[in-house]
Amino acid sequence: MKWAGCGLLDLVLPDDCRVCGEPLHEFSRVPVCARCLGETQPLLAEYFCSSCRAPFLNPHPLDESGRCMLCRMGLQGFDAVYSYGSYEGTLRQLVHLFKYEGVRPLARVFGDRMALALPREQSFDAIVPMPLHWWKQWRRGFNQADLLAREIGRRWNVPVRGIVGRSRATAAQAGLTNSQRRLNVRGAFRVRRGLRLDGLRLLLVDDVFTTGATASACARALKRAGAAHVSLLALARTDRRMTSGDFTMSTAAADAAAAGVSDLASAAGSTA
Repeated sequence: MKWAGCGLLDLVLPDDCRVCGEPLHEFSRVPVCARCLGETQPLLAEYFCSSCRAPFLNPHPLDESGRCMLCRMGLQGFDAVYSYGSYEGTLRQLVHLFKYEGVRPLARVFGDRMALALPREQSFDAIVPMPLHWWKQWRRGFNQADLLAREIGRRWNVPVRGIVGRSRATAAQAGLTNSQRRLNVRGAFRVRRGLRLDGLRLLLVDDVFTTGATASACARALKRAGAAHVSLLALARTDRRMTSGDFTMSTAAADAAAAGVSDLASAAGSTA
């Protein structure tokens, strides 16, 4: 009876915005006001890597073809990266609501944003959600990348295929160097046994793109199974122009608090 009363109260009285705390005046499955939803902006920069689309303050890190050092060294397993916004401010708060507090209707809002970042001239045979380890997905109750992938699939009329999984749990990525991160996730993904992806163009979808180590490992698994082209689409990415040590640690600390964990590394290991 108590549960029923609370449910009826929720129907009569709108919630407060979970970002700014102001009262909501309209009924919505997303407990965020229109002003806060409108604060998210596309990632802007004068200089981008032509391959992974990492933003830079100046052109000096880029070669004559516009590629950053990681792409020149062949350390990225994917062919292209597209992302909507920077993983900070209101967008990061919204990601926390979605990912750690289970506000799943945000997936539709995010789908609209992500569709803006994906060039319409691109074509894909299938959309692949970034997999979670089964234990983490069981604890969370859902895979946020799968919800986002289905939103993109509906907008592009492209099938979503869960064809890759995590073959093992990996240690948290927090505090690791780029090379250590790549070693940590090496061999952590496996395409379903006996499945061939010969010549397919695939779009790998995730919520947050950090160093790219996890996404690269997953893309390589898809290519070993025969995929001809793997692009990554993320809702948000960390901005290298802002990733000083203090910024990186404060971001990981905020993620840890949102995930409700005491160990900083446990939460930070959930991003790609």
